[in-house]
Amino acid sequence: MTIAVPLAVAAGVDAGQRFLDVALAPSGQTFRMPNLAEGIAEIIARLERSGVRRVVLEAIGPYAEPLVKALSVAGFEVGIVNPRRIKAFREAEGSRAKTDRLDARLIARFALTMPETLRPLPTDTQLELKALSLRRRQLTEMIAMEKTRMKQVRGTLLLDSHRAAIAALSAQCQAIEAELAKRIGDDAELRRVLHILKSIPGIGERVATLLITDLPELGQRDRKAIASLAGLAPHVSQSGAAPPRAAIAGGRPCVRAALYMAALVAARHHPKLRDDYNALRLQGKPGKVALIAIARKLLVTANALVKADTPYQGKTLDT
Repeated sequence: MTIAVPLAVAAGVDAGQRFLDVALAPSGQTFRMPNLAEGIAEIIARLERSGVRRVVLEAIGPYAEPLVKALSVAGFEVGIVNPRRIKAFREAEGSRAKTDRLDARLIARFALTMPETLRPLPTDTQLELKALSLRRRQLTEMIAMEKTRMKQVRGTLLLDSHRAAIAALSAQCQAIEAELAKRIGDDAELRRVLHILKSIPGIGERVATLLITDLPELGQRDRKAIASLAGLAPHVSQSGAAPPRAAIAGGRPCVRAALYMAALVAARHHPKLRDDYNALRLQGKPGKVALIAIARKLLVTANALVKADTPYQGKTLDT
């Protein structure tokens, strides 16, 4: 939702495990409530009495989820903002002190003064799928760590201990993957997106599932915006007589890593992408830079195909 009309009052919330610190702008009034159902109800009542329409929070952890859901149900315009933007706003103001209440006031001022498009709130289904995807990544990382530890030990007892841990973690990972597959399979729209993504060279079941869970904006943004969200957009840095330098930055690391692996597979096995990769290498580009370019091409293609609701036909890839 694009904010066009200036707001008279806005609220910022600094969410913690035990408490919710709330501030109003421009008055600077603050109050603290327990992060419990009764505290959330009191926050909503106070915000309604104060004439607040927009409430902004930082996108940090799960502690604010009950409040966000309650605010949305109550009809507030809720914004979830990248913490880096709040930090940049603090630096722009020249502030140094940092407490929960000061953070809430800072977020409230940000909510009042920044005329921008707030990020749409994820649906319950998107949150559940993302949580399952996160758990799968955690289990995969733990399996890799156990395998590394197993290489460093000797003795039957220790080796059997590591093998048992790996087997248990693998079983848990398979259960999570099965639940992810079931939930996507039960949703006709997600099932269609999965089919489109798997038709693209280099993108298999696991990468396609991660794109669905961790990049729900796929097919809803333009090519530059989707590349930036994935952390695959080159950002130019140039000053004075120095030559410009472009490098990727920000974005969602898990999406970037998944597309990097997809690019590695595609650059080896897809003729056109292999030629593109080799052409970049002949231009003197490092191998990783060339693979990032292939990953960006896969993402832009996926975005266009999901938007057009059509699978890859094997003719061309977007650039």
